[in-house]
Amino acid sequence: MRSKTDKLLNELVKLHPKYIDLSLDRLKKLLEKLGNPHLNLPNTIHIAGTNGKGSVQMFIRNILVSNGYSCDAYISPHLSKFNERIVINNKDVSTQKLIKTLQFVKKINNNKPITFFEITTAAAFLLFEKSNSDFLILETGLGGRLDATNIIQKKFCSIITPVSYDHEEFLGNTITKITKEKLGIVKNSNFVLISKQNKKVRDFIKDRLSKTKNKFFYGKDYKINRNNEFEFKRKKLKVKKLKMNGYHQIENASVALAFSEIMKQNNFNLDFKKINDAVAETTWPGRLEIINYGSKKIILDGSHNIDGAKKLQEFLKVNKIKPVVLFGMLKNKKIDIFLKLLKNQIKYLIAIKIPNEINAFKTQVISEKCSALSIECSKVKNFNESLNIIKNSNQKYFLITGSLYLVGKIKPKFFIN
Repeated sequence: MRSKTDKLLNELVKLHPKYIDLSLDRLKKLLEKLGNPHLNLPNTIHIAGTNGKGSVQMFIRNILVSNGYSCDAYISPHLSKFNERIVINNKDVSTQKLIKTLQFVKKINNNKPITFFEITTAAAFLLFEKSNSDFLILETGLGGRLDATNIIQKKFCSIITPVSYDHEEFLGNTITKITKEKLGIVKNSNFVLISKQNKKVRDFIKDRLSKTKNKFFYGKDYKINRNNEFEFKRKKLKVKKLKMNGYHQIENASVALAFSEIMKQNNFNLDFKKINDAVAETTWPGRLEIINYGSKKIILDGSHNIDGAKKLQEFLKVNKIKPVVLFGMLKNKKIDIFLKLLKNQIKYLIAIKIPNEINAFKTQVISEKCSALSIECSKVKNFNESLNIIKNSNQKYFLITGSLYLVGKIKPKFFIN
């Protein structure tokens, strides 16, 4: 069934010459032919931002489910298989239902030009319309204003996670231009929740939102303090230690906890003990995930932009870990800055070209980048070669990073012995 899914997904990629072409016009026409399912969705929580979208949606999803609410979710990219992108009542969509829906939408589209993300979003909306769930959490794919998910007209809540540089070729080459694109999702929201931002982004957001009628909450309104207490205005609540690694996940958890407090203010029945347990137990694979491989520790982290590299650098420094790195990255990422940030926190680097990704850096290019930064680097041809190096090494810590696609493709290999 997986091969049938892959074949169908490849056919959808070919419907448009560009993988990314930001517009809502093509999708609007297709959705009209499908009966406008995007107008009949559950209470929608819409999330945009450069980093943290997936973690925040996972925290919120677990909070809602633990309190008896049914919840759908739309996320991207996926880690291992496409089904992960469409969650129906807290379960990945079945392959049978996914294929049936994609085939139907493909037929209705009738070979009209449309991007892969647009047509798969249309299929997701069809599934969400029929789910009868209480809530839907939508992650933007890229940006916000012209992202396919932003075609919906009404949101229960919009959330802006930390904004930094990424995808400048589509969103603009300044932080204010990028932020403006992300803020495109806040229209028609009951309330808007803003994560902790750097000063320039925060000031820009405040200025923009001051001209709207939305009720909004900023990062200064809530936090988890050093005593492990969640502060929301004058309230303080003791919270449990998170399973997820990295200080940034504490900030992401605080966003979800703030969301739950706002929910209570809007007369939704939520129990703090259940909220606390749900947040503490939340995991999000491939994001500073540590797995055991024999006597070795493998850190899997899909960081691929500058802010992600800074968070990764901080984690390694705080925990006094200096790993060997298996590294692969797509060509549209700032590889030089990423490697420079990690340089002093790693032992050496193993370069790999991400399998089946035509836009991935070749190992020779990665090696040359490392040489320019005085980073020791070797090259491997495939996963088997890299796994043999890890298996036979006397090093304890290994880090796999540079791309979530790389992490998703190699992770299953560690569980096959």
